[in-house]
Amino acid sequence: MTDHIKIENNAGVLSLTMARPDKKNALTNAMYGALADAIEGAETDHSVRVVLIRGEGDMFTAGNDVSEFAAIAAGGSHGERHVSRFLQALARSSRPLVAAVQGRAVGVGTTMLLHCDLVVLAENAQLSTPFVNLALVPEAASSLLMPLRIGYARAFEMFALGEPVDARSALAWGLANKVVPLEKLDAEARGFHRASGPAAGRRRRRHQTADAQSGTADDADPGGKRTVCKTPANRGGA
Repeated sequence: MTDHIKIENNAGVLSLTMARPDKKNALTNAMYGALADAIEGAETDHSVRVVLIRGEGDMFTAGNDVSEFAAIAAGGSHGERHVSRFLQALARSSRPLVAAVQGRAVGVGTTMLLHCDLVVLAENAQLSTPFVNLALVPEAASSLLMPLRIGYARAFEMFALGEPVDARSALAWGLANKVVPLEKLDAEARGFHRASGPAAGRRRRRHQTADAQSGTADDADPGGKRTVCKTPANRGGA
């Protein structure tokens, strides 16, 4: 358990807040573990209608904690790596996933949005995938999902150049559902469950939407394992 993930279940919304603002909400292994536990736990908690992922402070997340990567590479970190479990939990969640994004969303901060059902951006949001600058492979099946979502040319630009995409462009490209003023971000994201039908119906619609976009796909995650994503597409063996 970690104090850097705040968990609140209120009025049907399970709010998961990355709360490490002094480090720009950079994600550690312990934070991934807490997020995975919460999303997995929501599957059997009938009070949870929606899972909301958000960041504390002036940005969503700076992505993975690079210093922890260095420690792992040097053999200074042992035990289970929870990032794979987090990505699996996102992909397999039967609860609608909502993201409320302000400021920068770097690396996994952007790729996790591809697994969310509703993405609300503040006007100051910037999405970036600078993996090439860090000599890393994109995670969360994003090398498949991103081109399917926004087209090859734009996806290549995001991955090869690593330049940030502003909120209005992200909305126009199909990476977000809404752009709102920063002060309205939380209320807009939390209001999603009030516009939804019964939980069972939402789950059916969620997976029907996934099937319509071709079912399941596999891609490598940052832990070197494989993760299943529920949206597009290799049911025919691609």
